[in-house]
Amino acid sequence: MQLQQLIAGLEARYPLEWAEPWDRVGLVTGKPAQDIRRVLCVVDVTPETVAEAIEMRADLILAHHPLLFEKVSSIAATTPQGRMIHDLIAHGIALYTAHTNADVASPGVSDALADALGIVGRMPLLPTADGRGHGRVGRLPMVLPLREFAQLAARVLNAGDVGVRVAGDLAKRITLVAVCGGSGGDFLPQARELKVDVYVTGDLKHHQVSEHLALGGPALVDAGHWATEQPWLTEVAGWLAKETGLEAIVSGLSTDPWTAQLRGRP
Repeated sequence: MQLQQLIAGLEARYPLEWAEPWDRVGLVTGKPAQDIRRVLCVVDVTPETVAEAIEMRADLILAHHPLLFEKVSSIAATTPQGRMIHDLIAHGIALYTAHTNADVASPGVSDALADALGIVGRMPLLPTADGRGHGRVGRLPMVLPLREFAQLAARVLNAGDVGVRVAGDLAKRITLVAVCGGSGGDFLPQARELKVDVYVTGDLKHHQVSEHLALGGPALVDAGHWATEQPWLTEVAGWLAKETGLEAIVSGLSTDPWTAQLRGRP
């Protein structure tokens, strides 16, 4: 399959116009007519995931997070981004990004997160006029105490040694759940308005959590940015394999910059 054919399929699923104005999505490196046989799906483009793509002879990296957020006037190999771009071009590896346009898609990033947690009967947390939207709200198939639900999240979301952070009564009974993959602090008001039992997302800040709890908001599970977006890789890789017949591989590397959470001895 030519890269331009694959891009047409991706942009039918994740139209570029769905991306936020500040976002940078679409094709970063690659020739439209080049042949694509093997795709590596990653959350982040890092030196490690680029090396992984080179080692497995991937023809394309499909990334969630943009490599270049800011406009640039140089891609000289004097910065990490420049070196990665040179490595990609030297090995004939295309790079394509689907970010906030994949966040609001249905199915999208938050659907994959909800699937991982077993949440059913979903609707958008913050809907758009055309029925898409940010985040998802749904129910667990069984009621769980917050402690058990948080442990479930830590396990199925590959939180590893970093684990998850929890705000709320660990004995609270959980059934109605809101989720948002990535950094979902902007949608705390919607979680309060819908009176969910718990909201799962990443990158929550100290003051916004304190204010949220003071306003009587639901319990919170912060599972981190990478862990809440990584389930999308499996979903999009499955779609690629089914719809295109390409070999689509989910990166085996964690690109979460946080690698451990330690406690001092008493």
